[in-house]
Amino acid sequence: MGRILVGTASWTDPTLLASGWYPPEVRTPEERLRYYARRFPLVEVDATYYAPPSERTVRAWAERSPRDFIFDIKAFSLLTQHPTRPAALYRDLRAKVPENRKNVYARDLPSAVVDEVWDRFLTTLDPLARAGKLGAVLFQFPQWFPIGAANKKYILECQRRCAPLPICVEFRNRTWMEERNQRETLDFLASYAVPYVCVDMPQGYPSSIPPVAAATADLAVVRFHGRRDTWTSKDVHERFGYLYSDQELREWTPKLRHLAEEASTTHVLMNNCFADYAPVNARQLADQLGADAVAASAEA
Repeated sequence: MGRILVGTASWTDPTLLASGWYPPEVRTPEERLRYYARRFPLVEVDATYYAPPSERTVRAWAERSPRDFIFDIKAFSLLTQHPTRPAALYRDLRAKVPENRKNVYARDLPSAVVDEVWDRFLTTLDPLARAGKLGAVLFQFPQWFPIGAANKKYILECQRRCAPLPICVEFRNRTWMEERNQRETLDFLASYAVPYVCVDMPQGYPSSIPPVAAATADLAVVRFHGRRDTWTSKDVHERFGYLYSDQELREWTPKLRHLAEEASTTHVLMNNCFADYAPVNARQLADQLGADAVAASAEA
């Protein structure tokens, strides 16, 4: 059976900092990361979706975390076909943005500019990759990204551009995992060894993906988004602020063990980021799965 690593989708959410999960003496970014990494072996960095990080920041993550700690990095919004604020682009590239645009998409920019964003974003991740701490680059595609030849081709383009860094893909358009297309989607990803991101999320919405546990590569990834009925809210904490019950988490333990039989490593990430909900649920789930699920070296 492969390893199961359990963690959260942030260690710096403002409501987490205000929740009291960190002791009062843990005040600085360095202290918080070290404190978090003594309790979990894995974290997902979501801030990279909103703006590319600096190499200095990424180097600090690598230096301040234990030797076998793992970071999953969410891909920058421009690279996942989401709208992107011009101010989030690299400063010297902002002049290439059409005037008076609140948001910009990759299709609005010259291909050379998009290529430059790709190159810089991936180069910035080098400190984690060199340290063996980069788990995968997460490509969460938008609701307007349905199953189809062009979008399959784009997934493979993302994989090619990131190589040798691994990627994983999450869908927010239900056509990919509708019963009539589910086998096609999973077979496609498996044929190119692209990890499918399994999800637990509210059902009944156009962006809802069923809670299917499937491994399509040597890495399996599961993200827990909560089950709130306010999924369409613009307020991120209204969408994701959900505390799972012990029983709801237990529904997933056999699925996670099954994934661990199919993949060498399974990443399980609690994305119910409000107050201390994510670390509390991550700890519960890790305890249900066994101590090996959260084993991490304390040696930096």
